[in-house]
Amino acid sequence: MYRGHPAPPAPQLDAHVFYLQNDAVTEPPDDGQPAPAPRSILIVDDDRSVADTFARILKLEGFRVTTAFNAEEGLGLVKDMTPDAIILDMRMPITNGLQFLKMVRDLPHLVSTPVAIVTGDYFLPDPIQLELKQLGADIRFKPLWLEDLITLARSLVKA
Repeated sequence: MYRGHPAPPAPQLDAHVFYLQNDAVTEPPDDGQPAPAPRSILIVDDDRSVADTFARILKLEGFRVTTAFNAEEGLGLVKDMTPDAIILDMRMPITNGLQFLKMVRDLPHLVSTPVAIVTGDYFLPDPIQLELKQLGADIRFKPLWLEDLITLARSLVKA
C-alpha cells in the first residue's frame, strides 16, 4: 500500500529500446579506421592455476594470451611468435625465470620485448634483482591482485 492507496504498477521497460540506447552509448564511434589488433601476452608459469587465472583475466580485458607451463615450452613458443609482452614466473623447475629471460634476450626479435617477472620469492638477492633489471624486466611479487595484473599488462604493452 502506498499512503492508503495500492502501489502504482511497476513501469514496463521496452527491452529493445533499452538495448539500442545502451549499444549506442557503449559502441566506439566509427571513424572509418579498423580497430587495433589485440595486444599479445605470453604467460610462462609452471603453476597451472596461476597461468590459467592470469590468462582468463587478461583475455577478458581484450588481450590475446598464450600460456606455457614451463620455460622450455615458452622458449619453443617464442621462436615462432613475437608477443607484445611476457609475464614470467621466477621459480620454475629446470630453467628458472632469469635463465629464460637471458635466452629470450638472445633472440633478435625479442631483445626489446617488455617482460615482467612475477615471483613468490619476497627476498631476491640484490645481484639477481640487478641482473633482472639490466635485462629489462619489471619485478612484481605474488600474490598479484587482479587489478594489479591488468595494470601491469597495460603498462607492459603501453595499451
